[in-house]
Amino acid sequence: MQTKIAEAQALTANNDRLVLNIAANYGGQWDITQATRRVAEQVVAGHLQPNDIGEQDIARHLMLADLPDVDLMIRTSGECRISNFILWQAAYAELCFTEQYWPDFNEQSLYDAVAWYVNRERRFGCTGEQIKAMITTDK
Repeated sequence: MQTKIAEAQALTANNDRLVLNIAANYGGQWDITQATRRVAEQVVAGHLQPNDIGEQDIARHLMLADLPDVDLMIRTSGECRISNFILWQAAYAELCFTEQYWPDFNEQSLYDAVAWYVNRERRFGCTGEQIKAMITTDK
């Protein structure tokens, strides 16, 4: 796996528009737990008050804190679950489920997933009506 990752890094060294995360031996619950422990340590040390803890305090201690949140998560193999994968960062991700297994997922499969994503109405936890109301009040 390390060889393949190194090859992919070399091949895409000049790319700057997309982020691909490969999370081997990673669990979202573990990630949130260890981030929460770090925030608790700040409280014990007197650097932070419990009432002042916000989402950003947890987020900055996650393993992938330096990466943007997920926009599109593609789950292969016909499974309709995210399997403890980047739970925090995928809170508002669009989830695309495909019957294809990972070894068979090819360029056309990616194209199809991105085309599906482009046609989604991104609502970030709001209803369609709430989004329309925000758009009309912004004008």
